[in-house]
Amino acid sequence: MGKISRRKFLAAGVAGAVAGSIGGARSAWAAPKLQGYPDGMGVLVDLTRCIGCRTCEAACNAEHNLPAPQEPFDDLSVLEKESHNGAKRRTDESAYTVVNRYEIPGSDTPVFRKMQCNHCNEPSCLTSCFVNAYTKTGEGAVIYDPEVCVGCRMCMVACPFYVPAYSYSSALNPLIVKCNFCYDNRLVHGQPPACVEACPQEAMVFGHREQLLAIGRERIRYQPDKYVDHIYGEKEVGGTAWMYLSGVPFEQVGFDTTLQKEPIISNVKGFLGMVPMVLAIWPALFTGFHMLAKKRERNAAADCQDDKKGESR
Repeated sequence: MGKISRRKFLAAGVAGAVAGSIGGARSAWAAPKLQGYPDGMGVLVDLTRCIGCRTCEAACNAEHNLPAPQEPFDDLSVLEKESHNGAKRRTDESAYTVVNRYEIPGSDTPVFRKMQCNHCNEPSCLTSCFVNAYTKTGEGAVIYDPEVCVGCRMCMVACPFYVPAYSYSSALNPLIVKCNFCYDNRLVHGQPPACVEACPQEAMVFGHREQLLAIGRERIRYQPDKYVDHIYGEKEVGGTAWMYLSGVPFEQVGFDTTLQKEPIISNVKGFLGMVPMVLAIWPALFTGFHMLAKKRERNAAADCQDDKKGESR
């Protein structure tokens, strides 16, 4: 077995420890058997076609009513700035998807990469969450329920792609934020995500995951000089719904090429039932604190309404 980084070890430990903690309350907790939903949808992103126009970013913000960015979407200088200073943009509460520019050694032509939640077949964010705030839907999306979340941020540690972000804009109700695959308005109706539909270069293809893999393999087979012989996301950490084709080595455009092929939860299946009982206690405490905080918020809101009614009399 190859070496595992400290972060990956922590991610696996979080997934196993939290999953095992639930096992103390349920007898012999077993790892979820998601099996990737073979009929689920996905997106194949072809990096050789992306021109870094940021149209996908604008479409995503419009779809989700997110605030306008500091730099307008038609200002492409933001990509050049981050490309030269080495600080890549990341998704956050105001941007569920971002495009980054990469300078390729020995080439005068940059490569642009769109990033968002990859919607893993067997998500480590889901298996690390002891309150079941995450759901892997049959359509392929990994969605998040803010009403259940207790703000422990274990999903942020567990995610091998560093995707979930924390919202600090509300001191009373901070949330985890990430791409939801346009699940509510589009995916459940069989429609492509807003970013895919808006792309002027057709750099993204929406469809059933197995069909996308076939399309990717066909492109590689017919144009072997154009593409790296690999579809990123086909097998990484058990496979993802969002997958990539590239004309340059994936590590040159920011992908982690050291990820294991098995789901993260596979690292810890052997000891899920052997976690100390103390781990069965702290999830309940977190849940209790969360419920108490929510109750106080509701009571405060009710008191405010009563005060307003009294003033109007």
